[in-house]
Amino acid sequence: MNDLVRQHTALSDTDLEWLHLLVSEWQLLSDLSFADLVLWVPTRDGTRYVSVAQMRPNTGPTSYQDDMVGHLVPRGRRPLLDAALDEGRIVREGDPEWREEVPVRVESIPVRREGRVLGVIARNTNLLTVRTPSRLELTYLQSASDLAQMIAAGSFPFPGQQVDMDASPRVGDGLIRLDADGVVQYASPNGLSAYHRLGLASDLVGHHLGKTTAELAPSRGPVDEALVKVASGYAPREFEVECAGGVIQLRAIPLKPKGVRIGSLVLLRDVTELRRRERELITKDATIREIHHRVKNNLQTVAALLRLQARRMDSEQGREALNEAVRRVGSIAIVHETLSQNLDERVEFDEIADRVIAMVAEISPGKVTCRRTGRFGILDAEVATPLAMVLTEVLQNALEHAFTVAQTGTVEVSAVRGGSPAEGRLLITVQDDGCGLPEGFDPQRAGNLGLQIVRTLVEGELSGSFGMVPAPGRGTQVVLDIPVSAEK
Repeated sequence: MNDLVRQHTALSDTDLEWLHLLVSEWQLLSDLSFADLVLWVPTRDGTRYVSVAQMRPNTGPTSYQDDMVGHLVPRGRRPLLDAALDEGRIVREGDPEWREEVPVRVESIPVRREGRVLGVIARNTNLLTVRTPSRLELTYLQSASDLAQMIAAGSFPFPGQQVDMDASPRVGDGLIRLDADGVVQYASPNGLSAYHRLGLASDLVGHHLGKTTAELAPSRGPVDEALVKVASGYAPREFEVECAGGVIQLRAIPLKPKGVRIGSLVLLRDVTELRRRERELITKDATIREIHHRVKNNLQTVAALLRLQARRMDSEQGREALNEAVRRVGSIAIVHETLSQNLDERVEFDEIADRVIAMVAEISPGKVTCRRTGRFGILDAEVATPLAMVLTEVLQNALEHAFTVAQTGTVEVSAVRGGSPAEGRLLITVQDDGCGLPEGFDPQRAGNLGLQIVRTLVEGELSGSFGMVPAPGRGTQVVLDIPVSAEK
């Protein structure tokens, strides 16, 4: 819609925001009307209309099989649009149109904002299935008529009340119509069932909805008065009512077709099962985070025991082997610590990489600088844990074998995300400017425990590739190519 409005019309950004607010709400009008809606806006030169949005009803058959968005229509071809735009009123005159042997009643509703008509909503009703309307359908149509008058007057949608239509109740979920005093005039079967879930034993019609809702909800002292007011539909609000029987989500919409509130619509939905699942997920997430926290603590305990044992070793080789084990355990503990702070099993690996680099840099024999460039991004836990170990081993290997005690140098870790979302890749390069590889060295056959761990983790668990070659100029370059899922 943004592109069409800016390309073809002279509407301002604030006008466009109003149209977005309208489009976020007009599923309600479409469902109540049993009709398709198409929003037409006059072009910059005033000679044509461009359709910038379309909505089909969930409560009835569509009148348009094709997508109408982007169509241009010359002024004069559709007289109802012209009359609504020029006169600023709802236009219902005219005989039904025939589209593919289907009779369609067309009405035009001007879209007003601050006294100006921005465009026109064409309301198209498929008459093929018209029958004697029930009480529910009559209530729907009357409510749709009231909303259409509010749109034409510029009082609907409500400014500052952006609605998430995916989360809000819809017409078919349950509907209650109130009079100006908040007394129920009509309750749909789904709406009545929702209140029965809260514990209501009688019918709703004739009862004051606010007082009834407050009586069913758990006592909250002074808050009850606010609940009575909100449930009576005096202002546009969304709220939930919870009691032992369930949870009901409600949305109140005041009806002011002529500027004075004549009543309200209350849309409601039984969200008991949805909230129960959400609580289960929250509990499960908390349990998983607690498990990661305990695993991290246990790993740190193991690392402390290994460190204590290393201090008691007489053999320098044995002491160094235990210290390497401490760093390996520490790298895994870092991942679990990060996971214990997240809501899902995905981690921002850049922070983990920086901590691993800092941990391994402590064993630097000389004045060697370790740094990271690029982004690892967000990784799944099953990738992050082995990758942290791999990074630890590669860095340890570079610091232990590439530099002498008095030598200065640099070890750089570079990360690049690439590939398609379906086949994402993470390319990691660890490059030093040390002494380089020994003559005839083959990393695929080397018996070094660290390199064996790297090969096993990269090729086995990560399904990637591992290479170790002389760096351009001087030193050694380790290249890891690992498949990863797309960032979210």
